[in-house]
Amino acid sequence: MSAMLEVRGLEVNYGHIEAVRGIDLDLNAKEITALVGANGAGKSTTLLALSGLLPKARGKISFEGEDITNLAPHQLVARGIVQVPEGRAILTTMTVLENLELGAYRRGLKNVDSDLEYVFNLFPRLKERITGIAGNLSGGEQQMLAIGRALMAKPRLLLLDEPSMGLAPIVVQEIFRSLRAINADGLTLFLVEQNVRQALKIAQHGYVLENGAMALTGTGRELLGHPRVLEAYLGA
Repeated sequence: MSAMLEVRGLEVNYGHIEAVRGIDLDLNAKEITALVGANGAGKSTTLLALSGLLPKARGKISFEGEDITNLAPHQLVARGIVQVPEGRAILTTMTVLENLELGAYRRGLKNVDSDLEYVFNLFPRLKERITGIAGNLSGGEQQMLAIGRALMAKPRLLLLDEPSMGLAPIVVQEIFRSLRAINADGLTLFLVEQNVRQALKIAQHGYVLENGAMALTGTGRELLGHPRVLEAYLGA
């Protein structure tokens, strides 16, 4: 059975610098796949290339058998590939509700009430602050809002770029519990993370990226116990 998303030989350059060097990825449907590594390893560059936000020097990306290598971001969204960007990128002068409704804009507002209820069940604090200005939310609440806004687009594949960045450990645990719940409801997740331990704990499959090249791959559990991962990322 082929993967939902297949990446073959992906190369991304910044000028003469090879940021991503010929990597392969397979994202299976209804699973969490994690791409982990140190800061500057090329993780976010990979995600931005998959999202259509960076040009590819070489390689092929297929989604359910369709070549999507050169599609624009809005074309990818139309196919159900939705990104939660690094830094959250919420609209800080709008309310929580307005941000969430914006997520549903491309597909129209049909069934928006039931989708809002799903998001509020996942993140009750957003419901408590539904009329509040998004810029007044805490960092963790803003991350919840960014994830909720993406869910309002009814994605089939959710790409998350460093969702734990800048958050307190207890909030990180809450965010990752929510990601596990979203996946349990059948959504496919691709998680780019510097927090190696948390990412691999919830991932069915993982990849370790080092200096733009693929260093290791395996199940989340296998990678958590791998000597190289333990030494380089988990302080063992």
